[in-house]
Amino acid sequence: MRIAIISGSARTNNNTIRVAKAIQRVLSNAHQVTIIDFIHYDIPLMAQGGMNAEALTPFQSGLIQAIDEAHVVVLISPEYNWSTTPEILNMLHYLPNKPFQDLFNNKVFAFVGVSTGKGGKTPAIHLMQILNKLISFSNQDSIVSAKIFESHFTKEVLDAEGISLGNEMYDLGLTDFCNYTIRMAQRWFK
Repeated sequence: MRIAIISGSARTNNNTIRVAKAIQRVLSNAHQVTIIDFIHYDIPLMAQGGMNAEALTPFQSGLIQAIDEAHVVVLISPEYNWSTTPEILNMLHYLPNKPFQDLFNNKVFAFVGVSTGKGGKTPAIHLMQILNKLISFSNQDSIVSAKIFESHFTKEVLDAEGISLGNEMYDLGLTDFCNYTIRMAQRWFK
């Protein structure tokens, strides 16, 4: 199965990339996993003219290709002012429209919220609502996975390369989220 993980923070040394790498470690033995790191994010705002499908930047092209080829798309967002990041929201304003709207067809979407403390639920739930609306409104055939993962105290449980620092509860929760997501995708693509 092909999986695209979108690490949705453009901040240097962000925690979402730690979680993306941890998920990649869990899934890469049995699946083809691609990480899109928003540290290279360059999608312009609407008022700046938007994306030109004929002149995509390397980041934009990589993002579109990863989503297009994926069976599963995992969106990871830090808790940013009690919601998701502006970069993810901006991406979701552009990509559901022509010529990119088919990127949201025949996929399983899963969500992770990241926090430096105890939190992360809000951005994941917000993204679930947005993707459900996007799929419904554009009449796409995709599914939003019901299970979210909340990455609490992320720097205390994962190092910069996404390697576990030994928190057994965190590791079990992450593995359970990954296994659930794959089971949903296997049912969807059966």
